Amino acid sequence: MSQIEIYQTKDKQTQVEVRFEGDTVWLTQYQLADLFETDRTSILRHLKNIYKTRELIESQTCAKFAQVQKEGNKTVKRDILHYNLDAIISVGYRVNSLRGTQFRQWVTKRLKDHFIQGYTINVKRLKELQQTIQLISEVAERRDMSGDEAKALLHVVADYAYALDLLDDYDHQRISVRHITAAKAKRIEYEEAKKIILQLRKRFNASSLFGNKKDKSFEGSLNAVFQTFGGTELYPSIEEKAAHLLYFLVKNHPFSDGNKRIAAALFLWFLEKNSMLYSSDKKKRIGDNALVAIILLMAESKPKERESLIRVVINLINKKNR
Repeated sequence: MSQIEIYQTKDKQTQVEVRFEGDTVWLTQYQLADLFETDRTSILRHLKNIYKTRELIESQTCAKFAQVQKEGNKTVKRDILHYNLDAIISVGYRVNSLRGTQFRQWVTKRLKDHFIQGYTINVKRLKELQQTIQLISEVAERRDMSGDEAKALLHVVADYAYALDLLDDYDHQRISVRHITAAKAKRIEYEEAKKIILQLRKRFNASSLFGNKKDKSFEGSLNAVFQTFGGTELYPSIEEKAAHLLYFLVKNHPFSDGNKRIAAALFLWFLEKNSMLYSSDKKKRIGDNALVAIILLMAESKPKERESLIRVVINLINKKNR
């Protein structure tokens, strides 16, 4: 991502907008002329000699960047040639070595600052990924898993990886909740949920223990995702409601048997009711492996891991997956 900073010469007589892009800086021919107190013709002559003698390779030190310019009453966007730090310093030694040295010193410090900032962001992103992998590792140690379950856990890392890029937009260390749907959600009514559980019991040819309520936490889970505080919903988006519904159903363990399967079915039905189960290309928004993995993670997770898991689910089903 590019960034523009203002460089002011030591004598404070000249200011130049400097583009930071990648691991270097870039100036146009006109900016070079301003920086070194000369004309564009001299800059062009020196650049030509630099490339002609192969001191530098033009393709490696020159690039075009889109730039918006005012031309009369019109605003025009053009691709303008820019030259990187190597070219800038080479020209500076030929035209105004003192200014070239001062500029190089300033750029070196700023590039170091940019590197540190970038490193800090990457550390945050890496730590978030490490926490997810660590959680997967702990779950794997807590229970014996089949090959399919182990593969499913690894799929979470792959499916979740794109969400890590969202961390660049935040200063604090957490997965961002973005691309969410603020529309009014359709709830799953209690009687509706009972019918779904009955269908599941028949499908799995399960005993009466399947879906047999142990307490009132099932109704509580269905209602909790719509709770409000001071008239404001605690989970305002459909994605947040869906993620919390899945978590509550898995962690409250409201039934004698079938808790994970029932949680998965109601989670998917909630998404379907709210037109969130499939992406725009008719593909499942959350894959089978990812769903299996996330439910296993939730079942084995500790309370302190709740928010991380909730954010994982949100990022697996949000608009980014359309």
